[in-house]
Amino acid sequence: MAGVKVPYLNFPEEYRRYQKQMLGAVTRILERGDFIMGNDVATFESEFAKLSGTRHAIGVANGTDALVLALKVLGIGPGDEVLTAANSFLATAAAIALVGAKPVFADVEDDQGISPKAIEKAIGPKTKALLPVHLTGRCCDLTPILKIATKHHLHVIEDAAQSVGASVDGIKAGGGGILGCFSLHPLKNLNACGDAGIITTNDDGLANRLRLLRNHGLKNRDEVDFWGVNSRLDSLQAAILLTRLPVLASTIEKRRALAKRYTDALSKFVRCPSDSANRPHTYHVYVIQTQHRDELKDFLAARGIDTKIHYPIPIHLQKAAAYLEYHPGSLPNTERQAKQILSLPINQYLSEEQLDWVIESVRAFFSKLSSI
Repeated sequence: MAGVKVPYLNFPEEYRRYQKQMLGAVTRILERGDFIMGNDVATFESEFAKLSGTRHAIGVANGTDALVLALKVLGIGPGDEVLTAANSFLATAAAIALVGAKPVFADVEDDQGISPKAIEKAIGPKTKALLPVHLTGRCCDLTPILKIATKHHLHVIEDAAQSVGASVDGIKAGGGGILGCFSLHPLKNLNACGDAGIITTNDDGLANRLRLLRNHGLKNRDEVDFWGVNSRLDSLQAAILLTRLPVLASTIEKRRALAKRYTDALSKFVRCPSDSANRPHTYHVYVIQTQHRDELKDFLAARGIDTKIHYPIPIHLQKAAAYLEYHPGSLPNTERQAKQILSLPINQYLSEEQLDWVIESVRAFFSKLSSI
């Protein structure tokens, strides 16, 4: 199999398979001309609410805006603190900072999920909300986090950007906290052809206010009750997302099957992602952990296998977070994992030949390593 190329993603194959549906959706919008807040947006919101098991889903421009608007609608701002994880994409903490609040980081468990024990230790008098992250396609241990929030009278906002379709203890991602925030970026399992996001909630009042907040605060064409922003889900993206919804279950099923193949073949050599009946993984990414991460990454690249690191520098050690005064050693699990994590190619278009080549190459690396 030498010479097999394994790209990390395969958007051209997705387009080849679903060209008719995608172009049909775009043509429908162009023919109608309802580009902003059109019928497809309302339809997609209704379908996504069913998917997440919530009363409401409010489409917005992107996943970052979903987080920012969720914080805003709860009145979180200057003087407030929000607890979250530092091993997420930077947008999680950036959203907190962008509303004027202070991000406070809690360390994570060995499975990369934020630690409930670390959350409880980090709660202070200025804490207003918990922002747990459902990272990589698997929900964090949400049940004890919800209990902690109830005990301390805190809001829980779920960052479910990477975990559409996931669940924990029977609760669907985005349906456990007061608000759930999703990204529908092209990289996600449910993907638009550009930026898109959505917020879920069971609170009627928050849903109504979010619908105004995303659209300048306008209650009608000519009247505004409060200042809002321009963060509307495009009708074109909503139409495309409606073509992706029917295949989401099969997408997750295929990714889970690929992940099982990886885990069965590689668990003797690396730490593989955790999966369980009460917290089933949807594998937005397949992240292994090894002390030989950098050497393995180079070895795989030489064999035509593209890998990624999600994420090499934890948020609390980024230059933008320097004012928060964290330092190396502040979050030991987070920092250790950042040096060991590697995302292997996993997507529903990965061929058997490509999968076998990745597995063979990882095993070859460790075989070579053991002989040195």
